[in-house]
Amino acid sequence: MAARVPVIAVTGYLGAGKTTVLNHLLRAPGARLGVVVNDFGAINVDAALVSGQIDEPASIAGGCVCCLPDTDGLDEALEKLSQPRLRLDAVIVEASGVADPPNLARLIRFSGVRRIRPGGLVDVIDAAAYFDTVDPGGLPPARFASASLVLINKVDRLPPAGRDETLARITHRVRASNPHAHVVTTTHGRIDPALVFDAATPYDPIDELPFAAAARDEHDHAHVDEGGPHHHAVSVTVPAAHAVDPGPLVDLLEDLPADVYRLKGTLVVDTGRGTAGHVVNVVGGQLHVAARAVMEGPHGLVAIGMGLDEPTVRARLEAALRPSPDGRPDPDGMRRLARYRRLSGAGA
Repeated sequence: MAARVPVIAVTGYLGAGKTTVLNHLLRAPGARLGVVVNDFGAINVDAALVSGQIDEPASIAGGCVCCLPDTDGLDEALEKLSQPRLRLDAVIVEASGVADPPNLARLIRFSGVRRIRPGGLVDVIDAAAYFDTVDPGGLPPARFASASLVLINKVDRLPPAGRDETLARITHRVRASNPHAHVVTTTHGRIDPALVFDAATPYDPIDELPFAAAARDEHDHAHVDEGGPHHHAVSVTVPAAHAVDPGPLVDLLEDLPADVYRLKGTLVVDTGRGTAGHVVNVVGGQLHVAARAVMEGPHGLVAIGMGLDEPTVRARLEAALRPSPDGRPDPDGMRRLARYRRLSGAGA
């Protein structure tokens, strides 16, 4: 079964900077991205970046930028962008400023398109305007309930004297609505793409992606003196040279180490009657498990996040990848893993 394309939603109140975030992500070297845009006429997505990164998909406006006046055509757009011939690393859905993030998350999660999987929902906040727009007081905003990552943008517009206090207040309100949401601060939408999706390579392939490379050079030159936080994601990789016990593996998938936002890996699992290949992806608490043929390695897990306690994360991953004791895997762990496969639509 071909790998499913992760679909990442980018939401945010009008003026929060979500289009800036999207255009920043499009500059990731080596990444092949599709984009679905709601309210295309009201924003400024760099379509040249998108169309320069993939083969032109037939019957999709603007290269691979899909313009949707509403969400009714989302499945149709995702069906086109998940075609295997496009070899996309991810599809990003940018919603209009008035879109309801929980509703968009449900549309993606329960999409009828078989070749996709949820890749998380990034909600972008304007730090300076937050309490005047998103959160005037009262109950914490319901929009954060489905967010896997909340990006507090435009931090540079906060007065330095009270910046830390304001960021703490915003973070407290986000966590009151969704205690599991990961919160990252930034300026100019500069989020590390590694936190959001896998890039095909760390560098631009020769004679490919000319639009992305040129736009990156121009953008970096324009913002060279702007300063502000530009944090990089950290990754911890632990290989698995043997079949693993499903029990400790599922324990890890259900309870990630602190500050781990994404966890991914390909593994061979000991079923008690042989072995079975699996692909696992966890994004902000959303778990996706799929079966795959048992193939030669490398196998293992990669944890990605901000400010990771690397020794602790490595120890947790190593404990989850241990072999079954005496060749007898945890039967309850196998049942739980099979359940996640069914919930992921990957079969029993």
